[in-house]
Amino acid sequence: MADPSSRTELSALGEFGLIERLAARVQLAQPSTVKGIGDDAAVIDPSAGTGGQGLHQVVTTDMLMEGVHFDLSYMPLKHLGYKAIVVNLSDVYAMNAEPRQVTVALALSNRFPVEAVDELYEGMLLACRHYGVDLVGGDTCSSRSGLVIAVTAIGAAKPEELVYRSGAGEHDLLVLSGDLGGAYMGLQVLEREKAVFTETGAQPDLAGHDYILERQLKPEARKDIVALLKQLGVKPTAMIDISDGLASEAIHIARSSGVGVRLYDEKLPIDPHTFSTARDFHLDPTTCALSGGEDYELLFTVRQADYEAIKGNPNLTVVGHMTDANSGYRLVDKQGGEHELTAQGWDAFLKKG
Repeated sequence: MADPSSRTELSALGEFGLIERLAARVQLAQPSTVKGIGDDAAVIDPSAGTGGQGLHQVVTTDMLMEGVHFDLSYMPLKHLGYKAIVVNLSDVYAMNAEPRQVTVALALSNRFPVEAVDELYEGMLLACRHYGVDLVGGDTCSSRSGLVIAVTAIGAAKPEELVYRSGAGEHDLLVLSGDLGGAYMGLQVLEREKAVFTETGAQPDLAGHDYILERQLKPEARKDIVALLKQLGVKPTAMIDISDGLASEAIHIARSSGVGVRLYDEKLPIDPHTFSTARDFHLDPTTCALSGGEDYELLFTVRQADYEAIKGNPNLTVVGHMTDANSGYRLVDKQGGEHELTAQGWDAFLKKG
């Protein structure tokens, strides 16, 4: 039994610190395990030991818990089901792989009728159809703490096409799909309107916020970017999806690859409505882009020789480059000043408020 006097709070480690602590104790024994903990997905070689050579499988699991990851006072169940699938598929695409199957486990309290479960699954099945993925199984059980959704996604790729977080090299360009901060600002609008409704009973005023609300409530995985890169003949050297914020993910790539990183504030792609809404909330748009999270864009590195292939593409923005490890993780502001880049995005175990 653990000594109570040596108790360590989870918040002292944070989510990523806890993952590192647990991963350090894991010893892989199966020759079919190509990649374990530490990337967007695990990688398995089903043909290991058989003498054959085929596609590798990628496997990833994500959990969404009511009151932590979503609020049903403004998250429609159909949207929640769609999002639960998409956030897992995004991890598969971040490995440069193709998702094929998902399994879904649900824990439900007795306040949910059958019709509510039908609505949740309608969203899940819509996402599966949109991305060409089969829902092949799962589990259900009762819950005393609301709704919990755990999704496992399974994908496949040729071994030579897989991309890990750890492949970035010094001088590689850091490239981003889409724009940032929209999902976070969508959440701010929803939380504000919930507070107004709770205090006054006034109906929510969401007019004009369609883009950022969709970014929060119904995100999309960037399947199109994986296809685009293949069409351009560009294979990223490292890749990750942006679930916890750009700063956090850039540091993940740098740390996994043993290099430094330099991001440029002036290069960050921020939608005009996201920018103006951040200002309305007296928030710094750059901070929202760096730390907001849940954008589910792809962040990846490419060799400088690939710049000609990607330059000018409206879907892609070069936001920085990788440096030597001794240079650390840096943010260059619009005036040219340098600041330490810190991961301040979502962390499930940090104390809030």
